Amino acid sequence: MTPPAAASAAAFRTDDPTTDPAAASAAAADTQAPAPTGLPGNGDDDPDERTAADPAAQGRPHSARPSPATTLPATSSARPLSSPTGAEFTRPGGMFSSLRVRNYRYYFAGQVVSNTGTWMQRIAQDWLVLSLTGSPLAVGITTAMQFLPMLLLGLFGGVLADRMPKRRLLIYTQGAMGLLAAGLAVLTVGGVVTPYYVYFFALLLGLVTVVDNPTRQAFVSEMVGPKDLANAVSLNAANFQTARLVGPAVAGLLIAAVGSGWAFAVNALSFAAVIGGLLAMRESELRPTEPIAREKGQLREGLRYVRERPELLWPMVLAGFIGTFGFNFPTLLSGFAYDTFEVGAGQYGLLNTAMAIGSLTGALLAARRGVPRLRRLVGAALAFGALEVVAAFAPDYWTFALLLMLIGVFGLSFNTSVNSSLQLATDPEMRGRVMGLLVLVFTGGTPIGAPIVGWVTASYGPRLGLLACGLVSAAAAGVVGLVLARSADLRVRFDLHPGRGGRVVAVVPRTGATSKSELAPAC
Repeated sequence: MTPPAAASAAAFRTDDPTTDPAAASAAAADTQAPAPTGLPGNGDDDPDERTAADPAAQGRPHSARPSPATTLPATSSARPLSSPTGAEFTRPGGMFSSLRVRNYRYYFAGQVVSNTGTWMQRIAQDWLVLSLTGSPLAVGITTAMQFLPMLLLGLFGGVLADRMPKRRLLIYTQGAMGLLAAGLAVLTVGGVVTPYYVYFFALLLGLVTVVDNPTRQAFVSEMVGPKDLANAVSLNAANFQTARLVGPAVAGLLIAAVGSGWAFAVNALSFAAVIGGLLAMRESELRPTEPIAREKGQLREGLRYVRERPELLWPMVLAGFIGTFGFNFPTLLSGFAYDTFEVGAGQYGLLNTAMAIGSLTGALLAARRGVPRLRRLVGAALAFGALEVVAAFAPDYWTFALLLMLIGVFGLSFNTSVNSSLQLATDPEMRGRVMGLLVLVFTGGTPIGAPIVGWVTASYGPRLGLLACGLVSAAAAGVVGLVLARSADLRVRFDLHPGRGGRVVAVVPRTGATSKSELAPAC
């Protein structure tokens, strides 16, 4: 399976009255109830706590329960930043709290298998192209062919995700990916594969990913609901990073033993695990969003929806800069390994492993928290960029590897924060389009940023390339943070003597005891 793009932020707290008394009573009851802290022992242990808190919800389908849209005051035309999808239903419930949901457990188990297969195919695909052509440029072309559809068609994939039932659509896309892997396996094992075949299959995989990625992102909330959304997003990221550690090692052994074609075949089989998990889900326990009817202007509607909401727009802008310039490690790490530190392939692999370990750590740490506020999202991006700047001046190989682990921690924290914050702040009927735009700006920028970073690295060296990436990321985080603070009428306060229970750095209202800005609770 292709990676989740991006990855959840902003704790939304409401002081606004709701127009639905049942929703208000459910929120109050859920706030007082103790959060689950571990995995129960049987397979039927995922009752909807909101139903228990709200007797009026008994017998009512999930799709009919109060949504963020139904809690708007009658006189408001804009969705409030805080709602029952916010803090009341998103308290920390333990590092693995979302796994108590039966449907999500099936999905998670399928992802473990499929993500491992995906990393196997990535390694085998690059090795196959390199062995056929002897050219690193050909490997770059393959990557570009896979990401180009996302840049050109990413928004349309989000529209399709909103128009169709997401579970059914995922069965189709996962099946198509499995068939593509099987086709490439047949050509490779049969000895008739050429670089052009690989380019073609990479392009087809990219076209399927255009639809699969936003659908997968938006489907998480239908499995676990808003209370466990941030935890589920973090566990998905941890799942992917674990596969990143295991998949390449297995692929290397398989390629050495029987060739690249069989790695493609194993990946093709791995999609059966995801499809099986989707088919085994209990539809009655999902929270499906009603598909929207096909109409003109739905793409423009999605763009307008994001543009008019600062809690969506500015995290999206920051994700674009971080994704386009900050995450160019394939180009940069190879340069540091071969040119700067002059180490071999084994130590180059250790650099990737160090970053994967850091990313896995960041995902697990994020899973322990509730939904972070926008300040944490911006802080993670700022730390990510600053650490890249420091790493650019690393004096030796092992210092650089240690810094990569820290970069992985904060990079993954930013990814999961963006993902869950945008989903929680988005109305269900718009979620596919919003996630499609996130995937577009975060991964679709790769064909733009990678050549720029590659040129800087080739012309001036990998240290300057990483320095430029870090400066752009840190500057974008600083600017977005200032814009959000000004919009929310907040400021940063430094107190070197905070006293008992105080903070050295705190975000406080710029004027008065409390900020009157609607954006303030999210910050």
